[in-house]
Amino acid sequence: MSERRPIGTHAVLIASSLAMMAPFAWQVITSLKTLSSATAVPPTFLPEGRWDNYAKVFDLLPFGAQFLNTVLMAAGRVTGQVLFCSMAAYAFARLRFPGRNVLFAMFLSVLMVPPQLFVIPQYQIMSSLGWLNSLQAIIVPGLFSAFGVFLLRQFFLGLPREIEEAARLDGAGPVRIYWSIMMPLARPGLVALAVLTLLWAWNDLFWPLVVNTDPDKMTLSAGLAALQGQYQTDYPILMAGSLLASLPVIAVFVFLQRQFIQGIAHTGSKG
Repeated sequence: MSERRPIGTHAVLIASSLAMMAPFAWQVITSLKTLSSATAVPPTFLPEGRWDNYAKVFDLLPFGAQFLNTVLMAAGRVTGQVLFCSMAAYAFARLRFPGRNVLFAMFLSVLMVPPQLFVIPQYQIMSSLGWLNSLQAIIVPGLFSAFGVFLLRQFFLGLPREIEEAARLDGAGPVRIYWSIMMPLARPGLVALAVLTLLWAWNDLFWPLVVNTDPDKMTLSAGLAALQGQYQTDYPILMAGSLLASLPVIAVFVFLQRQFIQGIAHTGSKG
């Protein structure tokens, strides 16, 4: 009986993995079809080798400019989230100050508010600053998040206090302890937040589509959305562009998957 359990577990995991990979496989197959084959009923499951669909993406979109905008937006948001959220999380986890729990509860309450409610005031702020159709308009609102503070706070709570106390006895202040001791120890949590922020920023569609209407200032998600026509959509080209846009994120996740899983597994162990 004990020998059958691993086989059954692996069978379930393999079946689940295949089910999760099915949409990605269908995306690849569709990107190599013609429009008539992609919309045929019943559907066909064999690609036709239309590699020119990938070249057409660069003809229909300023793909290079939008890719650069997406990279800069994602890099700015990831840097801001890791820096600002880690500072706030360290303060909530390790420092003692009046009203700490009340203030943290207010931070958590932001997670219950739909982000769409902030679109109008944020748009008005961007407009008053003259930041519409600019990189800062899509970077600055994503530099900080209550979720990032919560995630890293739970990770900081799980770190041993003995190291921090030893550093304090050696004369290190809170800033030195945070930067030189806690940040290296919290690397798995920081990587987890960085990967989650990267995925969120890379897939963000609504906000970049609202503040940036110039095609050269759009991100890839907004640019690909422009390929969807009102009456007809060239699905093979759209799938080809989506596949090109998703490859960098897949590569980052494959490279950092061990640290990401370790950070998620350790988060929430205390607190």
